Amino acid sequence: MSVGSPLPHDAAALHVTGAARYTDDIPLPANALHLAFGLSDVARGTLTKLDLTAVRAAPGVQAVLTADDLPHANDVSPSAHDEPLLATGTVHYLGQPIFLVVADSHLQARHAARLGVIEIAEETPILSIDEALAADSRYEDGPRIWTKGDVETALSAAPHRLQGRLEMGGQEHFYLEGQAAAALPQEGGDMVVHSSTQHPTEIQHKVAEAIGTHMHAVRVETRRMGGGFGGKESQGNALAVSCAVAAQLTGRPCKMRYDRDDDMMITGKRHDFRIDYDVGYDAQGRVLAVDFVQATRCGWAMDLSLPVADRAMLHADNAYDLTHCRITSHRLKTNTQSATAYRGFGGPQGVFGIERVMDEVAHATGLDPVQVRQANYYPAITAATHGTTPYGMPVTDFILHEMTEALLITADYAARRKAIADWNATNPILKKGIGFSPVKFGISFTLTHLNQAGALVHVYQDGSVHLNHGGTEMGQGLFQKVAQVAASRFGIGMDAIKITATDTAKVPNTSATAASSGSDLNGMAVAAACDTIRDRIAACLAALHQIDAQDVQFADGNVTCGDTTLTFAEAAKCAYENRVSLSATGFYKTPDLSWDRIKGQGRPFFYFAQGAALTEVVIDTLTGENRILRADILHDAGASLNAALDIGQVEGGYVQGAGWLTTEELVWDEKGHLRTHAPSTYKIPACSDRPDIFNVALWDAPNPAQTIYRSKAVGEPPFMLGISAHLALSDAVAACGATYPDLQAPATAEEVLRATHRARA
Repeated sequence: MSVGSPLPHDAAALHVTGAARYTDDIPLPANALHLAFGLSDVARGTLTKLDLTAVRAAPGVQAVLTADDLPHANDVSPSAHDEPLLATGTVHYLGQPIFLVVADSHLQARHAARLGVIEIAEETPILSIDEALAADSRYEDGPRIWTKGDVETALSAAPHRLQGRLEMGGQEHFYLEGQAAAALPQEGGDMVVHSSTQHPTEIQHKVAEAIGTHMHAVRVETRRMGGGFGGKESQGNALAVSCAVAAQLTGRPCKMRYDRDDDMMITGKRHDFRIDYDVGYDAQGRVLAVDFVQATRCGWAMDLSLPVADRAMLHADNAYDLTHCRITSHRLKTNTQSATAYRGFGGPQGVFGIERVMDEVAHATGLDPVQVRQANYYPAITAATHGTTPYGMPVTDFILHEMTEALLITADYAARRKAIADWNATNPILKKGIGFSPVKFGISFTLTHLNQAGALVHVYQDGSVHLNHGGTEMGQGLFQKVAQVAASRFGIGMDAIKITATDTAKVPNTSATAASSGSDLNGMAVAAACDTIRDRIAACLAALHQIDAQDVQFADGNVTCGDTTLTFAEAAKCAYENRVSLSATGFYKTPDLSWDRIKGQGRPFFYFAQGAALTEVVIDTLTGENRILRADILHDAGASLNAALDIGQVEGGYVQGAGWLTTEELVWDEKGHLRTHAPSTYKIPACSDRPDIFNVALWDAPNPAQTIYRSKAVGEPPFMLGISAHLALSDAVAACGATYPDLQAPATAEEVLRATHRARA
């Protein structure tokens, strides 16, 4: 059976040999043109002069476009129609595109783009959370507030109480393949677009709008991305639209790709957050009430900030049954890049807030941090009653009690915690720490209508299968998982299955490959299409062999009809010769979802994916330098479709999450210039930053929800396990003195050093 087999990524050999084709590798006709943006060097102001004479005269330049030259809609936003492709007189951030250069080569376009004379009447930019709050610069009329219970009364009555503030930075996606797109004009005004995007249908929609046609005249194709992490959910719109507009204008194919510096200056990042908390608790570490105030910088345009901020609120409880809870969320408009989707989509920020609370409560009570968390967990499945989230959703599938106990045993937690205490007692310079964090992550798009997927399956008369679905491949192995589903439905080998590029002309109206739902949605859609064809073949053979259709069996590459056994290829040919359709579409929509984001009530998620991580670190108290020594992870992937791919996602998610909270620091200066805009100044985790000892296992338990083969999503949930690295650093710093170290994020070497001074104060 193909499902459950730990098969390698379908393009693994192509990846390691360099043969995998990405958007920038697609051969274009010799007359193709190349594009580049001219960018603002001011964060806020009014455009007073734009002299592009030198740009137009530069070698190789074929056209130069400003907002006034665009033929139709000047918008590339995914939501509020507030994101002009080219600035329209007002500049909103440093790095905003102002004009577009169309030239014979990539380098000619980039060189020419730097020749523009741009004069801007500069205004004072709004850059920080405090500045935005003071100016009441926000995306909704006021803060969004969700409440459960009586917070004020419970806080006042609590035996113990503490307040604190947690700052956490944003994060650059740093996909290995940068943003790229190409557009090829067709007859009759049609357009074919190749785009490195997680959302081909959105590209189709925005291109059609920009060139003044219907969506049926635009075909978008995406074979693979070299990483996405949410950064290609909406940020690719500008490139695809630019290429299509220029292609329509010139009648020639057009391509655009950002260099890394441009990519980091133009595109959005993870939302940075500030969370203030007021918590009441008892001597056993049980949280009796908590009041969160979340504030996030959304940047200059709305993009996906509202659902990101919503998901941060939705995960403010993480794994904990909070009886009295209030969550206030400020979505602030600032003169910085428009923050956008990023793996976890706000969930990590919400989870980090409550984990910080648990960490400080444990420090204040002197209790073991794991014990405090266990005391606050939602009730187990076996309990007489279940817990309810702050947004009113029953938690009926909570398995972290068992998972935590299993991890503590396999990771030898008790002995290691004692060994670390002994080490710290005798080592004044190097201090060790150990941190534990669980995750309970909701799976589904919170915008309910996005929870749908389609598929197209063809069976040819030689028994080979051609498959398309609406999901996109960004390295996560979605295509391989879906192919395994198809092979299992037909009972054939993987060599008979071919999945080709995601194509809006084959599967329409797709949702983004996001929200960890790629396998859930597309796997079910493909299964539906395969079952339709399989049932047609079975009915045909049953009539020929005078048996019931249910007695026709598909397995091991054969089809058994009573006493007769045919190969699958023979069965397919027989059905074809009997004029049976061997092509079908499949469709799936996630059931049992209901969500009112204004009230903050309902069932926004189909189920929860869960996991737990234990991380050990060492810090140098003289420099703040630190290392992750060991990580032990137990993650819930349900009945895994492919354990090899899922473990890879857990490993990568953990390292990326740890990077967010340790080495990855985004720095803007007082003028709004992003100073960390290149690999030389922005530090993503390298291979040497991974734990020396890295133990990852999957929790083997089928998903109680009716998902594809009872599997669970695994793209985003492991990201939050990296929070355990930050908690471990906090634990190590706490060994330096009695004061709570108040370690902020990212916990760079400088921040660790500052925290050691605070702990000793």
